[in-house]
Amino acid sequence: MASGIFAILDDIASLMDDVAMSSKIATEKTAGILGDDLAVNAEKATGFVSSRELPVLWAITKGSLLNKMIIIPIALVLNYFFPIAIKVILVFGGLYLAFEGVEKIIEYLFHRSETVVEAQSDENIDNGLEAEKVKVKSAITTDFILSIEIVIIALGTVLDKSIGTQIITVTIVSFLATVGVYGIVALIVRMDDAGFKLLKRSNNRKGFLSSLGQFLIKALPVVIRLLGVIGTVALILVSGGILVHNIDYLHHLFPQVPSIIKEIVSGLIAGVLVVFVVKTFGKLLTVFKKK
Repeated sequence: MASGIFAILDDIASLMDDVAMSSKIATEKTAGILGDDLAVNAEKATGFVSSRELPVLWAITKGSLLNKMIIIPIALVLNYFFPIAIKVILVFGGLYLAFEGVEKIIEYLFHRSETVVEAQSDENIDNGLEAEKVKVKSAITTDFILSIEIVIIALGTVLDKSIGTQIITVTIVSFLATVGVYGIVALIVRMDDAGFKLLKRSNNRKGFLSSLGQFLIKALPVVIRLLGVIGTVALILVSGGILVHNIDYLHHLFPQVPSIIKEIVSGLIAGVLVVFVVKTFGKLLTVFKKK
């Protein structure tokens, strides 16, 4: 009886050791996409009224956890029974991210004045809450696509392991991704509050705390603007990377060109094409509705 218990404990210890090693490798493999995930989601989680920043971030975080709870079992089942489906899903996800990135560029270049007017007219509470819901939904949708890639990359590192190791490893990496990314985002969006507290603690006297507080307050708008740019570039890069690595034709096209150039160009071209198709379809739909 005792030997049986010790054998079970030994199996559990062996499994945990295997999981720990696999999780470390999977985390290293997903580090690149986590950096892009941070840039994209930090940009999407900013721009709200100060009192709404943390509630909005919590709503996005809960959506991210729910995304991964949905994606992990589906990815495991598809990988076992129908692995080609994962590649198809990734390609469609890449097209969606490309669309989001290029649409942001087009909005900035051609519709900036319209965006400013719209932002100024949304002063009332109802419109503000509606705009908040739309942005939260957009952030959760984008997180869903990025979560698919994180789960697939993590799963790809443990394909030779047992199903138990696969489940635990992918779950750990996914949880760490959500907590890590949105934890850092929370720190970024509360930089100004930390700055004000430092100023208060220093009694507005000159010194290290006062200088640091002023720096944090002044840095936040700059960081938010940078996140907008970095997040858009990350969308293009991630989408291009998904397309290049999952479409053999693109993967083998121009082998002498650096991969980052291929990914940016692929993301931009795909985004322009999807935006064109979506806008054209939208106009045709409007014409048909009028008839």
